[in-house]
Amino acid sequence: MSRTTVMQRTPGGWRFDNTYSQLPAALFEKTPPVPVSAPAMAVFNHALAVDLGLDVEVLGSHNGALVFAGNSLPGGADPLAQAYAGHQFGHFTMLGDGRAVLLGEHVDPVGRRWDVQLKGAGRTRYSRRGDGRAALGPMLREYIISEAMHGLGIPTTRSLAVVSTGEVVEREALLPGAVLTRIASSHLRVGTFEYAAALSDRPVLEALLGYTIRRHFPECLEAPSPARALIEAVCRSQASLLARWFSVGFVHGVMNTDNMALSGETIDYGPCAFMDVYDPGTVFSSIDRQGRYAFSNQPVIAHWNLARFAEALVPVMGFPEERSVEEAKEALAIYPGAFKRAWLEAMGAKIGLFAPAELDIPLIEELLEWMLETRADYTNTFRRLNPEGDGEGSPGWRMRWMERLLRQTQSLGESRGLMKRSNPAVIPRNHKVEEALEAAVVGGDFAAVHKLVAALAKPYEDTARDPDLLEPVAPSDMPYRTFCGT
Repeated sequence: MSRTTVMQRTPGGWRFDNTYSQLPAALFEKTPPVPVSAPAMAVFNHALAVDLGLDVEVLGSHNGALVFAGNSLPGGADPLAQAYAGHQFGHFTMLGDGRAVLLGEHVDPVGRRWDVQLKGAGRTRYSRRGDGRAALGPMLREYIISEAMHGLGIPTTRSLAVVSTGEVVEREALLPGAVLTRIASSHLRVGTFEYAAALSDRPVLEALLGYTIRRHFPECLEAPSPARALIEAVCRSQASLLARWFSVGFVHGVMNTDNMALSGETIDYGPCAFMDVYDPGTVFSSIDRQGRYAFSNQPVIAHWNLARFAEALVPVMGFPEERSVEEAKEALAIYPGAFKRAWLEAMGAKIGLFAPAELDIPLIEELLEWMLETRADYTNTFRRLNPEGDGEGSPGWRMRWMERLLRQTQSLGESRGLMKRSNPAVIPRNHKVEEALEAAVVGGDFAAVHKLVAALAKPYEDTARDPDLLEPVAPSDMPYRTFCGT
């Protein structure tokens, strides 16, 4: 997204160039973060700071903690809380950043634009009955899991820092407070468009449409209907994202429309987790009692969410109403095929296929059925597949798999290389995440957090030096449950 503004590098290395605040005022509220009593750095993402062109010495110090807590605003920041709506478990609600403040948009050394948001920064106009704060445990969870997703090569928001506040927040108990600094290519959501559409203010919706296209999908500007082109572009990006989730066993846990980023990044790590034992019905979230956001249901829910996005864009499709509805439906209809192709490519690579075709789907599904029947570990099963030796899967399946591999022009060694690049050795195992969080929150010891994040930065490398990170926890009659942490 081009701008002619001359940006000045401010202390800490910030180069803010804020465009969202130029949109109609109905879409946000100018809001400063609320200072906290005793900010202290809990974790700081040095590698990300370097990538962003920031000064790690300044921001890794107490002065950085003041910024990441919201006690000190960096030069050029223009803080605001964004308005958006959302279908939460299928029910429409007008929402907004009830505990987050967007400091502004930082432009990195190569010209990429990043939102810098403080999560847990205090009450805003949109807080409703919330306190606007966040607890240390959930913020550390987002830090760990978002960095794991980045290491896996899956589009995601990232975490620059977590700062403890010296205050407590009241949830099921009194918990230590924290603020997380989230970095995203934007915080535009399906729910942002739902909010604009609900205002019944066409100029607002048109302004948001143009802004989104210019920021993320500029190629849509040349289309006969930019709105239709945007629907198709978002459908393709979400299809790719959901296929990547499936390939690593990731369960988001709360796929409300306000948690679907139009950029195609994974956003909002609340009750998320990774599967150990393969089960398509896996649900981790304590509040998802009907399994709406179960592992295998995620692609279907993504399509449902995209339908809400398409509905919001009908008024600005550029045609008479009846045709606009048809155009939106036709644009939305590309999603199932896009997901199928992305799923086949991702899953085919996991079993060593360089150009998987539709005829390979039964081969992939047969392995998944075997995994379900044998209660096999999802990550380790794929990692241990070996075309040059014994391994996972039934004897009949292995024979058919070998026959398929031998029909490729690539060698078995090349297939093995593809599989090692496509099947992680390390994921954030739920019990290891919980151990790290307990040590940090209860004991003030962040060593396990740092160890886990370091391993997750290179998930496709063999990690014999840390074998305890590779294995699932022993089976239990008590299912693992996660909580939103709000």
